Amino acid sequence: METKQFKAESKRLLDMMINSIYTHREIFLRELISNASDAIDKIYYRALTDDSLTFDKDNYYIKVAADKDNRTLKIIDTGIGMTKEELENNLGTIAKSGSLAFKSENELKDGYDIIGQFGVGFYSAFMVADVVTVISKALGSGEAYKWESKGADGYTIEPCEKDSVGTEIILKIKENTEDENYDEFLEEYRLKSIIKKYSDFIRYPIKMDVTNSRPKEGSETEYEEYVEEQTVNSMVPIWRKNKNELTDEDYNNFYSEKRYGFDKPLKHIHISVDGAVRYNAILYIPENIPFDYYSAEYEKGLELYSSGVLIMNKCADLLPDYFSFVKGMVDSEDLSLNISREMLQHDRQLKLIAKNINKKIKSELLSLLKNDREKYEQFYGAFGRQLKYGVYSDFGSHKDELQDLLMFYSSKEKKLVTLDEYVSRMPEDQKYIFYATGASNERIEKLPQTELVADKGFEILYFTDEIDEFAIRMLMSYKEKEFKSVSSGDLGFEADEKEQEAASEQQDNKELFERMKGILAGKVKDVRVSKRLKSHPVCLSTDGDVSIEMEKILSAMPNNQNIKAEKVLEINVNHEVFDALKDAFASDQDKLGLYTHLLYNQALLIEGLPVEDPVEFTNNICKIMV
Repeated sequence: METKQFKAESKRLLDMMINSIYTHREIFLRELISNASDAIDKIYYRALTDDSLTFDKDNYYIKVAADKDNRTLKIIDTGIGMTKEELENNLGTIAKSGSLAFKSENELKDGYDIIGQFGVGFYSAFMVADVVTVISKALGSGEAYKWESKGADGYTIEPCEKDSVGTEIILKIKENTEDENYDEFLEEYRLKSIIKKYSDFIRYPIKMDVTNSRPKEGSETEYEEYVEEQTVNSMVPIWRKNKNELTDEDYNNFYSEKRYGFDKPLKHIHISVDGAVRYNAILYIPENIPFDYYSAEYEKGLELYSSGVLIMNKCADLLPDYFSFVKGMVDSEDLSLNISREMLQHDRQLKLIAKNINKKIKSELLSLLKNDREKYEQFYGAFGRQLKYGVYSDFGSHKDELQDLLMFYSSKEKKLVTLDEYVSRMPEDQKYIFYATGASNERIEKLPQTELVADKGFEILYFTDEIDEFAIRMLMSYKEKEFKSVSSGDLGFEADEKEQEAASEQQDNKELFERMKGILAGKVKDVRVSKRLKSHPVCLSTDGDVSIEMEKILSAMPNNQNIKAEKVLEINVNHEVFDALKDAFASDQDKLGLYTHLLYNQALLIEGLPVEDPVEFTNNICKIMV
């Protein structure tokens, strides 16, 4: 028996195939089962054109059998088998694929596809085996042959005995090392878990001898073990079934079986596309936010299958970050796989699938908003913040896609409303979409700055998430209506008697306000007569792009750059406090300083900002009391 050398270039090439291409050793079983499935597919296609052949699917299967004592693992199929020449050509030449040649020569129909294209998957067996033996008998041949190899040293081919058509691969599993546990590939539970993970939807039965236990005859307490042959894969994936055949329970069970989450999905989306790129997908919107969702450990992505074989556990390229909460899977026959079938070539097909999925998710969310408001609000409570991050991120490039999905609490409706609903209710004389920021709806409700806008009868949106104002600043406007904070220096109201009165008071008391501004030098940009206050004596407003709420958020960040809002102290000249200020200005400059600091600190507290010197603040209160 002659030992033949591999026709591919060198030992180095085979070492690369075995040690570099595949990320996980368990992949070998996926590759060998996929090859076995391909071999059965080839008989099916041969039967389409050969009247002498019949294809009864019940007669075709794949079997995985482990022998711990002899450290062997067998993968057996009832497929088309290989002749001596095919063994030499397909297994003796690295990276030559019999499946690729078969696909080139045959027009594949009926939704079947053969995914073995590169001819390197077989060599993944050497990651776990010292010796690989292949015994095969080809369809229509009276002889069987044995191919055997220990790796880069070459291989042998010799005649052997085999009764039935098909292929049997025998792996002599490596001994354990300090770093690697190869015993796991002889354990029944481990083999089953690998099959379920990668090959659960191979269309032919994958059988194993499974150990079970049962009560001993005549005994209620003693049990005996027995072995029975079981089919361990599901075969028909749910995504290839007709939607009309499936119930909500079927989709929920699939969600649970795939461990997409421990909750129940709020909504499922079943997609079947047969166009330029063919694919099926089942997507889920979870009910609850994962505990690690906003941590570095969270991984977004959908499971990616090619013809029912798991290629990637988390394909991040299929989802934009703002829809990273979506769970589920995509299966396509049209993907351009790389040589290891573990990663994808980033090509047009993948991008097209991702684009279509993105559109479908948005469409389904808008439908949920329109047709099941309560369920949408439940979703928004869990993942609304992520949508707002999506508006803000990437310099606002996704804002047009997401703006109709946003919701905020309304001062008038006392519930969440969309931007479209807000704009549809705006009076003709309202220029802006008004908003107020704060720690909670209750805190915002009490803000002095809301008084004038509310008095005008205008609706105010409440921003309570730290991302809200950043997202809105990126959005800038909605349906040609700009956003405006109630704390903004210019609220855009037409001049009226109150504004004229404020301008007059500002001029008449110019020296007082200049003196107060001097007292608060470095703390405020200006001191002004307020046009927005009714019952409160004082408040803070801002000039410029940075609001007080934004200052609070930025200052809490680890890379705090000490960015400050341009604060303006506004005084209500119709409040009795203003009379006290004028009296102090006229007769007691120390008292004016005391009053000014107290009012400034009062305005800080209203905004939820810390008092700069609590001891001084309490001492000032005591001075007034005595």
